[in-house]
Amino acid sequence: MRIETLAVHGGHQVDPGTGAVTPPIHLSTTFARETDGTYPHGYSYSRTNNPNREALERCLAALEGGAVAAAFSSGSAAAMSLFQALSPGDHVIAPNDVYHGTARLLREVIAPWGLQTSFVDMTDSVLVQRAVQARTRLIWVETPSNPVLKITDIARVSEIAHRGYALCACDNTWATPILQRPLDLGADLIMHATTKYLGGHSDVLGGALVGKVEDDFFQRIRKIQTTGGAVPSPFECWLALRGIQTLPCRMRTHSESALQVASFLEGHPGVEAVHYPGLKEHPGHEIAARQMTLFGGMLSAQVKGGREKAFDVAARVKLFTRATSLGGTESLIEHRASMEGPETRTPENLLRLSIGLEHPDDLIGDLAQALG
Repeated sequence: MRIETLAVHGGHQVDPGTGAVTPPIHLSTTFARETDGTYPHGYSYSRTNNPNREALERCLAALEGGAVAAAFSSGSAAAMSLFQALSPGDHVIAPNDVYHGTARLLREVIAPWGLQTSFVDMTDSVLVQRAVQARTRLIWVETPSNPVLKITDIARVSEIAHRGYALCACDNTWATPILQRPLDLGADLIMHATTKYLGGHSDVLGGALVGKVEDDFFQRIRKIQTTGGAVPSPFECWLALRGIQTLPCRMRTHSESALQVASFLEGHPGVEAVHYPGLKEHPGHEIAARQMTLFGGMLSAQVKGGREKAFDVAARVKLFTRATSLGGTESLIEHRASMEGPETRTPENLLRLSIGLEHPDDLIGDLAQALG
């Protein structure tokens, strides 16, 4: 079954009680049991399981070609649960330009618990191989990376991980399963912030992990999910599942428009550098072309004139909204370094753009007048 069909039908079924085509939202926190203590419908308490969460998880597993999925209250909760499924003393390799929220989790929350992390340039497989230790149990991949859109060769890093008896996990939030299928490239686990493209309308908060196999390690993740209670509400699951139905169409439009915007910025005299893997000059273009079907709706640009000019451009836009997050129908612009704080590695003249569903000519016109 092709992915466009899976996006529409995955996790969906006609409601047997009413015939409703759109699934109902099951808000009940508890479910009736029989006199012998069993639960005839498979649900006991909504922290443990819920029909809406179960439907979303089935859909996510199908979209990524995995065997199992677990939905969480946020992408950060999903990532932290994966790290918690490891053991104190284990070692993780992560990109040196990883999303700042993931870096903070590893440095400030997980490190005191006993997990060790090495941050390396994930685009250099030699450096990744050198970072492998006897206790390395996980290599975390983020491609394209946030916010400079570096590209990691998922197949190569997965091979390195498996050679050292480690798992490879990929943050696939930016690409989505429409553009990139990490499990098919050798990865073992996938993380999503369903808040972003999967939900697609800037109105849902959630995260997910998808496993290639339903093994003991994923059962540990599931135990953390249900025992710790970092689960999404039924309504959040319903919204995410609704958003996924239009995901293939949206990702094509996001990607096509982003390439046009990136090409415009690349030729603008006020722009110092454009980071978008769809541009042939991008250092990761060949790998991205091999492991992605299109290049996504995210890009970043470094403007000439430094931090103040970047702030000036962000202040002058009229169609772009100055806001964090990404993946919604509306286009967003953000001075990323000021959002990330003093520990940022992001250039001070960089603006991150989430290209929405507006006409690309209108977005280009807005950026043209803002750049002056």
